[in-house]
Amino acid sequence: MNIFLIGYRCSGKTTVGKWLADRMRWTFIDMDSELVNDCGQSIREIVQAHGWPCFREKEASLLKRLCLSSHQVISTGGGVVLNLENVLEMKSCGLLIWLRAKPETIYHRMRKDINTSNFRPALTEKGSLEEICEMLAERNPLYAQAMDFFVDTDDASVEEIADVIVQILADQNLMIHIA
Repeated sequence: MNIFLIGYRCSGKTTVGKWLADRMRWTFIDMDSELVNDCGQSIREIVQAHGWPCFREKEASLLKRLCLSSHQVISTGGGVVLNLENVLEMKSCGLLIWLRAKPETIYHRMRKDINTSNFRPALTEKGSLEEICEMLAERNPLYAQAMDFFVDTDDASVEEIADVIVQILADQNLMIHIA
């Protein structure tokens, strides 16, 4: 079994994923970082050189490779749910946990995150908060359909979010070992 953290940019997937994997003594994988390492280019550079369809193909290929292993906490890219095959692939080997955040929370986190501007391209031509609202309107229904459960990350610490996830997993008898 794997745990896939889904959600929009800066919803906490990487930060929570590292904490959760450490607590569970599982491997942590950040899909965006893996793609950057595999390609030798930032996401921004991949998209500029080859376009979003090429990036999405690389993302789907990486996901299939990751699904061959287990006991991983995987921070997915925010758009992984745009491809139904990706969702089915993740469901075949794990649980999908949607880390949910309000647009304003995401906006403030993005402004503090150097990776957002340096490595991730804008998704629309609109301003930051407007883009976030537009993209969440498009993606939230997809996250909701894909998820096994969600955790709101707006006003919670990393530890509190991880505790909620661990408790839900324990309540559903899905935990194998917790440190």
